[in-house]
Amino acid sequence: MIGIDKPSIEALDLSEDGTYGKFVMEPLERGYGTTIGNSLRRVLLSSLPGYAITSAKIDGVLHEFSTIPGVKEDVTEIVLNLKGVILKIHGDGPKTIYIEASGKCTVTAGDIKTDSDVEILNPDHLIATLSEGANLSMEMTCDRGRGYVSAERNKQMMKPVIGVIAIDSIYTPVLKVNYTVENTRVGQITDYDKLSIEIWTNGTISAKEAVSLAAKILNEHLNSLY
Repeated sequence: MIGIDKPSIEALDLSEDGTYGKFVMEPLERGYGTTIGNSLRRVLLSSLPGYAITSAKIDGVLHEFSTIPGVKEDVTEIVLNLKGVILKIHGDGPKTIYIEASGKCTVTAGDIKTDSDVEILNPDHLIATLSEGANLSMEMTCDRGRGYVSAERNKQMMKPVIGVIAIDSIYTPVLKVNYTVENTRVGQITDYDKLSIEIWTNGTISAKEAVSLAAKILNEHLNSLY
């Protein structure tokens, strides 16, 4: 077998909160930079597990095209805002979480009532705006999953209950991935690849954990070939 040297991998830049990281892999045989970079990017954006709200039941509401007296946002807008809640489940799912609010106030993700297994990572995220005399009582289900699951698919997996609204679930914890490939030198040879990859996450997983898990997923799939 023709020997191929293993590249070194270095974390060049990591944010304090871990949600951003830049990693460099070199030297790679010519063409490997694009092959590995594109493969990692696809896995990072589609195959890592994450957490999301899958359904909501709002008191007095039968479907998502309703309005709630005294609430600025209609139910469709509230559902859209629920998709933006970033949470993490420590343990097995699914979990039930709640919101109880009344009177003039702004309801944010920080107002969600959870048990010790559920952590809300963006507590300032807006959910609804209530005026004087308004009431908002909501029960939601959150779970662990992978990739994107449509509301229709979530609905098919739920027991049919009147008033329960299925929600599109965006489980993917990676928000964005960029990669570039440049030439690099090894001795007198200048046609090796240098792969630089940048990763942004939503905070439920660090960029370093994300790239490591993506590489593990790729490796497990390739191992099945021999």
